[in-house]
Amino acid sequence: MSKKLFLVSGNICGTRIKLGRAQQNPPITQDELSRKINLMGYRITPLIISRIETNQRHVCDAELLIFSQALNVSMEWLCSEKINT
Repeated sequence: MSKKLFLVSGNICGTRIKLGRAQQNPPITQDELSRKINLMGYRITPLIISRIETNQRHVCDAELLIFSQALNVSMEWLCSEKINT
């Protein structure tokens, strides 16, 4: 019997990262978010962002902090399941 590594499939924050990009003024693309993160001194490629947003890759806590800083939102907001938060 195989054991699941994660209790949930995909990311709670994937949809929120996409929404956070859309809420920027003006909205930003995955490429632009990647460039912004790279300027902060971290390496997250557009492909990684795409895989996170489509629930093909999990996010570690350090990456969650980077995304929250780049999108100027809280880590709590990124992990919230409430639609209108």
